[in-house]
Amino acid sequence: MNTSELVIRRMQREDTAAVSQLEAEIFSMPWSENAFREMAEAENAIYMVAVYKGNIVGNCGVRNILGEGEITNVAVRQEYRGFGISKLMLQQLLSEGSADGIEAFTLEVRRSNIPAISLYESLGFELSGVRPRFYERPVEDALVMWKR
Repeated sequence: MNTSELVIRRMQREDTAAVSQLEAEIFSMPWSENAFREMAEAENAIYMVAVYKGNIVGNCGVRNILGEGEITNVAVRQEYRGFGISKLMLQQLLSEGSADGIEAFTLEVRRSNIPAISLYESLGFELSGVRPRFYERPVEDALVMWKR
């Protein structure tokens, strides 16, 4: 993959069908297209997409809740993993979130998702707690991480 052809940009309303399809391919409990449409139009949310050769290959988002950013929906299509797309999207998301007044960011991640945990740590997130049995399908604890 030639990452010079990768574009990271804000999600637009017309992206929501492709983003919800990507979510359905990756997650056992994906968000609906309607949920992504609401986020694309929400004033307190920033959602990014990674576009490669005209196709959406990744997405991530943050909701600004009184200056704290709740990061959601970090996803990259399986065949595009390992090229640093998640990191590029998250760096852009953190930058834009900070510019919009977010002072701290939080997220949950499955305890078993070691690659994601390593990525978040590389971006300055630290473990702050555990939410037992937070995830379903399969049931698993969530690690709560913060970047302050």
